[in-house]
Amino acid sequence: MTAVHNFNAGPSILPKTVFEQASQAILNFNDTGLSILEIGHRTSLFQEVMDEARTLVKELMLLDEDHEVLFLHGGASTQFMQVPMNLLDDKETAAYTDTGVWSTKAIKEARLFGKVDIVCSSKESNFDFIPKDFAVPNDSKYLHITTNNTIYGTQWQKIPKTSNSLVADMSSDVLSRVIDYNSFDLIYAGAQKNMGAAGVNLVVVNKHILGKVKRNIPTILDYRNHIQEGSMLNTPPVFAVYVCMLTLRWLKAQGGVTAIEKLNHEKAALLYAAIDESPLFTGTANKDDRSKMNVCFVMKDGSMEERFLQFVKEHGLVGIKGHRLVGGFRASLYNALPISSVAVLTELINDFSQQHA
Repeated sequence: MTAVHNFNAGPSILPKTVFEQASQAILNFNDTGLSILEIGHRTSLFQEVMDEARTLVKELMLLDEDHEVLFLHGGASTQFMQVPMNLLDDKETAAYTDTGVWSTKAIKEARLFGKVDIVCSSKESNFDFIPKDFAVPNDSKYLHITTNNTIYGTQWQKIPKTSNSLVADMSSDVLSRVIDYNSFDLIYAGAQKNMGAAGVNLVVVNKHILGKVKRNIPTILDYRNHIQEGSMLNTPPVFAVYVCMLTLRWLKAQGGVTAIEKLNHEKAALLYAAIDESPLFTGTANKDDRSKMNVCFVMKDGSMEERFLQFVKEHGLVGIKGHRLVGGFRASLYNALPISSVAVLTELINDFSQQHA
């Protein structure tokens, strides 16, 4: 059987050891004779899982005592509305950066709860760069950024400094690089790219920014209630949290965020070099803003794209086709993707280029 190289944008590749451990837990969790799918979420068995997962996030992010870690339902899309519901009153204004589809969706939801000031946008050039020269009004309740844009292959290489509260959707690059996570007042990230299986969302929030809005917040949507109950306000997505815990364990064993950032740089550099050196392919994102997580590229002759997709498919590569909004190709290089898979892709780019140049 041909080896499979998984470049899917999400749900995406996870470490092999995580699959093995999770598979065993489905049959017999910690030698209890019970499946992880059937243990009570209020039992000490699962409490230990939740506690370890939250502790590992704090450790890997080097979080201070002001920041709380939550594992919630609903994915990042729920956070598009939960963030402004908790932080923005109807007569207040929040600053948003518009750098792709997901930030556009976040802006739409925020407008249901208050005013939105779009302080910068790269929409006119199909989101192929990250804006640099913009100002955030002092009276903005918070500044919202999407740190990595999966569809367009751009990434904030330098996190903007602001005196306002800083909020970030980190769904596609959380724990992939060393940054000051304490500089953010709220981070949210769907788990299904760098942290675990689909079905759970990570929220890291500075508890001191909560409780400032005048509106009544539904119980299940108030971050303070989830903090008080240790992410156990309602039945959590038990299996998804368990897979996150295993993935966080794996990341720590690799040497943590510092070590994985080095590997991620190497993977991205290898692939971008192959694209730039090929006479047939070209990257779509501004070189200064290229994502280390999602490498987006096209063929100079678009009529050859289906031929290349078939070529890589025959060699065991999956998930290479670009998003329908931009076409072309997208290779997602998340934490668990080995550099050996990237080497295979670069060899195929070189081979195809030599055959068809």
